[in-house]
Amino acid sequence: MHPTPSQTVGPFYGYALPFPQGGQIAPAGHDGALTVHGHVRDGAGEPVPDALLEIWQPAPDGSRAGAPGSLRRDGLTFTGFGRVSTGPDGRYVLRTLPPGGVPYLSVCVFARGLLHHLFTRVYLPDADLDSDALLAALESDRRSTLIAEPTAEHVYRFDIHLQGEKETVFLDFR
Repeated sequence: MHPTPSQTVGPFYGYALPFPQGGQIAPAGHDGALTVHGHVRDGAGEPVPDALLEIWQPAPDGSRAGAPGSLRRDGLTFTGFGRVSTGPDGRYVLRTLPPGGVPYLSVCVFARGLLHHLFTRVYLPDADLDSDALLAALESDRRSTLIAEPTAEHVYRFDIHLQGEKETVFLDFR
């Protein structure tokens, strides 16, 4: 059993948080699948080995209905939800479909030392980003922390920096 991010007390042992194939959001063998990978890093730039990322997104047609059983991984159903943990080097990988109606994936970050989870977005550079109100409101150096970098066809890198000079933009919902 692996410990969860410890928050401020713990660690807690969550046997159901990371689940098998949690990062495989796209149905197996889907032609339009894309891969997002990266690292979660702390304020000193060191990898965070036990962070947990939840990914939420609409289907490629823009629907947000999802499917019953968001933890289901039957190889056929797109649920719009995934959960991945980082490895010892702070790295994560997820495979999903392009979101419809919005140019981003929503991400919730859980990690040790955080009193509350953090929300951010992974913007895919192939989409029309100029019309996005959030990106338009940010300075260019802050804006760039939300945009994934293409590394190959249908493969994107997105690093999450919890603090420091490269800190990722996090969203505050009230």
